[in-house]
Amino acid sequence: MTNTVAIGIQWGDEGKGKIVDLLAPKMDVVARFQGGPNAGHTLVIGDQKTVLNHIPSGILHENILSLIGNGTVVDPFRLVEELDMLLKAGIPVNERLRISDRCQLILPYHRALDAAREAAKGKGKIGTTGRGIGPCYEDKTARRGIRLVDLISDDLDARIDENLKYVNFMLVEFLGAEAVKKEDVVEALDLARERLLPLAADVPLILHENIKAGKNILYEGAQGSMLDVDHGTYPFVTSSNTVSGAALAGLGVGPKEVHEVLGICKAYTTRVGAGPFPTELYNADGMCDDKNAGKHMAEKGQEFGATTGRPRRTGWFDAVVVQHAVRINGVTGLAITKLDVLDGLEEVKLCVGYERNGERLQSIPACAKALEECIPVYETLAGWSDSTFGLKDITQLPDAAKALLKRIEEVCECPITMLSTGPDRDHICHL
Repeated sequence: MTNTVAIGIQWGDEGKGKIVDLLAPKMDVVARFQGGPNAGHTLVIGDQKTVLNHIPSGILHENILSLIGNGTVVDPFRLVEELDMLLKAGIPVNERLRISDRCQLILPYHRALDAAREAAKGKGKIGTTGRGIGPCYEDKTARRGIRLVDLISDDLDARIDENLKYVNFMLVEFLGAEAVKKEDVVEALDLARERLLPLAADVPLILHENIKAGKNILYEGAQGSMLDVDHGTYPFVTSSNTVSGAALAGLGVGPKEVHEVLGICKAYTTRVGAGPFPTELYNADGMCDDKNAGKHMAEKGQEFGATTGRPRRTGWFDAVVVQHAVRINGVTGLAITKLDVLDGLEEVKLCVGYERNGERLQSIPACAKALEECIPVYETLAGWSDSTFGLKDITQLPDAAKALLKRIEEVCECPITMLSTGPDRDHICHL
């Protein structure tokens, strides 16, 4: 039996969907433990591209149970859209999926509050997806959230009235936005009651039974470690814990039920939204230096958010970030994606440290402003002209690509166990 946590260890968009899809055939259960529809896991199988937001990436496989844990937040409208998309594609999702009855529901007033707050920030925007994730997690912590199990509660109507009274005061009086209508909230609740409640289950019990039976389980995370609300570049983070430890609380399992932690990262670095990014070379505002390497990565890597469509900021591989993620997650192996995007560059750089105010730093400052002031310290390696696209045998890689991977292992103090060389399911090298 092997129970594995698979997480992103940069700022998200590392290619987790593909890696989870590759691991899924070896698993009996794939369980999502945090985040919401702000996640975008892209699967490419042949000429068919599937983007999943809520549902675990193992859903496309037969004989695999997919679980959405209590640590996630669920938007009834978006999840039902996803269910219908899969049903239309012939995937028996209702048979393969179960949702924790403890999941918090994202309701229309969460989305309205999210959008109004972001608009009010002006130039100080964080870069939220506007999907209501943050306000929903706020309600969870404030103990006024609505869970899937609450759809059969006798006091649900009174709780909705109380929540709307609070939220509409904030929207109208403080943020100058429009109030949310109760009928819109009722529509979301009715949809959840009709389509999601039949899928509700005691996820910790299901996991316990599968663990007891010796089944293999994959715990799937969303976003990336640098967006963790505690360990990321706060306040430019998501509203949940994205690290491996969140799998325990987000699914209801104990520490002894995790055997491996797979950290997924690109052969370079990307980020969507605002916040510090020390190795940044290129962004949508036209920032570009270092011989147009950042633009090369953005264009060849098709760096646009799977959920939002927003252009991603690009830069060199930041080993300081990955070292940090390896430590806080207990990563046992790295999965490197998009190596092929670096094909054709004359040289490749690796950030091995930071300098700030003349001092060499080997770890990430907790303060976002301090991180913005950090200057990356680079090692420059030779690039390669040969194509690595689609290669499946590590021995076929150019020597310069092998040298980069070896140096990443050394600096990050973690072995590389998987290497992705393209978007398709079979574009993979096992090391």
